[in-house]
Amino acid sequence: MLEYVNLDLAMQQEEYKKRLRPLQQRLYELEHAVFDAQIPVMILFEGWAATGKGRLISLLAERLDPRGFRVVPITPPRTAELRYPWMWRFWLKIPARGQVVAFDTSWYRRVLIDRLNKTIKKEELRAAYHDIAEFEEMLSADGTVILKFWLHIGEADQHKRIKKLRKDKLTAWQVGEEDVLQNKRYEKYAGFVEDMIARTDSPHAPWTIVEATDRYYMRIKVFETIIASLEARLGLPSSSKAKAKHHRATKEMKGAVNA
Repeated sequence: MLEYVNLDLAMQQEEYKKRLRPLQQRLYELEHAVFDAQIPVMILFEGWAATGKGRLISLLAERLDPRGFRVVPITPPRTAELRYPWMWRFWLKIPARGQVVAFDTSWYRRVLIDRLNKTIKKEELRAAYHDIAEFEEMLSADGTVILKFWLHIGEADQHKRIKKLRKDKLTAWQVGEEDVLQNKRYEKYAGFVEDMIARTDSPHAPWTIVEATDRYYMRIKVFETIIASLEARLGLPSSSKAKAKHHRATKEMKGAVNA
């Protein structure tokens, strides 16, 4: 699956700058439409270490009303959290009705990082997938929009990014031992990712694989996917289709004048 992802996809900076601001404006409008309709929205960001998840989430938040948007960074469970069923801490962070919540990694840590670290048994892994399926199905049935993104880069590219981050004292903190291990066992981890996507991709909680070699292309694709999904859920006309229709009409008018 992942080997067929075209990691050469890219976008020029000028094109990126031209497209970003209108997308941010549209997402701001949809945030308010979601609030009016009282629809909870969950956006999950998973992916290889050093793909720029933090900066991407910052761009999403940049033009949004903070009263309706919340970011939840997921860390390893702490001592108190370990006393409860493992999904308990995620139930506490689900969006309220009309709220958008972005998860910087998520409950999928259980079937990825824990699996890589060999801290989860086979029967626990099967149970985790069952718990995740029930969790997402229940939220979706209650009206929650669930969007899941996997940010994908190649092994050599990830190694280069990690090396660059660790070299600078101001960014070295962003790289943990788990990130280094992830790159060392890239092929094995990629297999875990493919297994995760195959088991948990569904119409009510779909995965979108994002080609993340080029940060401009990655960001625009994520924005456009979120916007299209929210427009569909709200029953609004697609902004991309509306623009295409406008461009066609303008072209036809120019042709008529020239004739």
